Amino acid sequence: MTEEAAGEETFISHLVELRDRLVKASIGIAIACAALFIWPGPSQVYDLLAAPMIASLPPGAKMIATGVVSPFLVPMKVTLLLAFILSLPWVFYQLWAFVAPGLYAHEKRLVLPLVISSSLLFIAGVAFCYFFVFGRVFHFIGEFAPTSIAVTPDIENYLDFVMSMCLAFGATFEVPVVVIILVRMGIVSIEKLRAIRSYVIVGAFVIAAIVTPPDVVSQLALAIPMCLLYELGLLVAPIFARVTRAPEEHA
Repeated sequence: MTEEAAGEETFISHLVELRDRLVKASIGIAIACAALFIWPGPSQVYDLLAAPMIASLPPGAKMIATGVVSPFLVPMKVTLLLAFILSLPWVFYQLWAFVAPGLYAHEKRLVLPLVISSSLLFIAGVAFCYFFVFGRVFHFIGEFAPTSIAVTPDIENYLDFVMSMCLAFGATFEVPVVVIILVRMGIVSIEKLRAIRSYVIVGAFVIAAIVTPPDVVSQLALAIPMCLLYELGLLVAPIFARVTRAPEEHA
């Protein structure tokens, strides 16, 4: 077998492995979605998602659906989104299983903790947004609504808002992972990251102002955790880099 043929066979085998991992990840998401469809069901899943908004509305008030198929499609989308979030550890595990055979032992010590921490941090960010941020943001906004206005949010607009906020907070909680990767790969030194701390704080508030609603509560709720998680990354990165050094780096 020629070298070119061997390389082509290796490439094809990698594609087959990637396909298998993607299929397994999709099956995991489908199983989680099917479980949520069985219990508690799409309607109850959406009611759970809407609970922070409903709690901030006047007694007896409800959300509205302006689209003909919105009462059907929106709960389905919410159920699929929740299934994906719950399946993140399994999805990241499939990613880890795909790249692991090509890694050295010290690289495996780097990747596996990052895969686990990335999924857990993203879920923690979404949970923080739902349990802590939403209730305060909706209550804060509701207090500014004039009495002449009936606050009846549309379910599709609410879903778009919730998805963007959950994505923003989930990504924000990945800051320690980003810091660790930058330091471990030698892209930026820990001293440099500490030196630019003030710029990072300013950047955190700028990002919060862009991706969150124009209210102080949600902006602070995003910017402050981002700054604290950056500090956490600065504390953990040197330890992580030391533990995952290659054998020749110790020499």
